[in-house]
Amino acid sequence: MDDYYERVYSVVAQIPRGRVSTYGIIARYLGIASGARMVGYALNNVSETNIPAHRVVNRYGELTGRAHFPDDTMRERLKQEGVTFVDDYQIDIEKHLWDPNEQNI
Repeated sequence: MDDYYERVYSVVAQIPRGRVSTYGIIARYLGIASGARMVGYALNNVSETNIPAHRVVNRYGELTGRAHFPDDTMRERLKQEGVTFVDDYQIDIEKHLWDPNEQNI
């Protein structure tokens, strides 16, 4: 399991500032098509501060991981990076989506 978590962290570390990815996209990239929950579990256990877990949202662009950030830290970090929102806790997913499947990482 640790190896899987490390693979998740490696992909998440590549998400550029001002962009987001989804749990499902990351799972598919890692070869586990139905592993979105496993990506979430990995991010719940992240202890490294250099892993930008705040850049991972659900497929609708909702900040489902915000429970693991104090107060509105997830939202505030994304706003500071220039991410735009369509609702209080839903980002403009089409504008900010980053897909590692389309990158050379």
